Amino acid sequence: MTKTTTGKVSYHSGQTAELQVARHWARDGWCVLQHRFKSASGEIDLALHRNDTVLFVEVKRARMHGIAASRISLQQITRINQSAKIFVDEHLSGQNFKMRLDAALVDQKGEIQIIPDALAGF
Repeated sequence: MTKTTTGKVSYHSGQTAELQVARHWARDGWCVLQHRFKSASGEIDLALHRNDTVLFVEVKRARMHGIAASRISLQQITRINQSAKIFVDEHLSGQNFKMRLDAALVDQKGEIQIIPDALAGF
């Protein structure tokens, strides 16, 4: 496969994983606020809410959950945190809510592992 083809496959695989994770959260009563929020700082795969909580999720897909987790860099976590703040300023200013930043790891079988607050505090 060429680099362009590999990139397209990765893009579509990532999009499929994001939609799968969104459905996972929806079954738990979460509503999608935005899919692939882009800001000057970076991108957030999913922004969701339920009751008084807003959840930002970084989705990673790989052959195994551990490999997916290893692909989340400190630099990326910092960008996600900055983007979450921008999202809140643009869309939720003045509202009172709790905020979480989770990682959702999807393996080759499509099994999802959620790591709560994996991206918080940076």
